[in-house]
This record gives sequence, structure tokens and C-alpha cells, in this order.
Amino acid sequence: MSRKKKIVIGITGASGTIYAIDLLKKLHAHPEVETHVVVSNWAKQNLKLEANLSLEDLYAFCDYHYPINDLGAAIASGSFLVDAMVITPASMKTVAAIAMGYSDNLIARAADVALKEQRKMILVPRESPLSTIHLENLTKLSRMGVQVIPPIPAFYNHPETIQDLVNHQSMKIMDALGIANDTGGRWKGAEA
Repeated sequence: MSRKKKIVIGITGASGTIYAIDLLKKLHAHPEVETHVVVSNWAKQNLKLEANLSLEDLYAFCDYHYPINDLGAAIASGSFLVDAMVITPASMKTVAAIAMGYSDNLIARAADVALKEQRKMILVPRESPLSTIHLENLTKLSRMGVQVIPPIPAFYNHPETIQDLVNHQSMKIMDALGIANDTGGRWKGAEA
């Protein structure tokens, strides 16, 4: 019997909690995936503001969840084997903390562990416009092997709803995680 694919999901206070919610729902539907989730304090506020969702409702889609300040959690150690980490949405504060190695909370610490252990890490930055500082931090992390997948909508698949746009983003993240899916309307080639 093979072990489940363990994925750490960090949800920060940037706008766009809909991306995290959708990704968690889709990963929850894959029995071979185990999620370990950390929600920042501002992300808890955004769950209410943007999605009218309680923390308990969100946790229904998680296998494990940890308090933001629990630096003794399993995911804070490199000896706890995980396959990948996704931070969605990723605030610029969190991006800066990771880029500088400032592990003042569990999301930043788990990201620090992913970097030092050279594990897959995906950032879904949610900010616009991006300042030079933001771009430099993202570039620094990209050079360290972090995959940056901003939520930029595609229109070749003719989205009709916000959910169509969100599905496409979840598809891109799941593709990067190596999880089979077809939720976002893939490009099939130009028709003549």
C-alpha cells in the first residue's frame, strides 16, 4: 500500500480565499491526497468577508489543520515528510517573510522547511499592482525553485462564471502538484 500524497496548504490574509476553498474541495475529492492546513488570522476574516464561510466549514475539507502560531506542529519539522506546499492566496507579507527566512508563524516556518528540504512549493500571489519589492521577493523565491502561479484568468475556455475562472486556477495548481484533474477547460488547439 502506497502512502498518501501529503500537501501543506497555507491560507494567508490576501484577498482570494475562494482559490484556497476551491483547491481544498478538489483535493478532498482525491482519497490519495492528505491535506495539512494553516489559516492565518486575516484569512479567517476573509473567509467571512469574501466567502461567508466559517472556519469549521473550511476544516470539513481538511485532513489536518493547525493554529497559525503552533511552531511545534508536525509540519514545522523537516523530519515530517510532505510532498509539497501551496500558499493560496499568498499575501506579500508572507512572500516577504519566506524570501527573508523570517519564520514568525507556522505558514512561514512550513515554507522555510519546504525550501530547506528542497520540496515542491507553490505560491499563488494575490496583489496588484506589484511593486519592485514584491517582484524582487517573488524572483528570489523563483530562483530557489518555488513555482509562482498567480491567479490570472484564461479566456480561451470561454468562462461564463467566476467559478469557471477559479476552476482554471485550481487546475493549474493541481497540474503542478501532479494530481490528475480536468476541472478548468484545457486548451485543445486552435480551430481553423
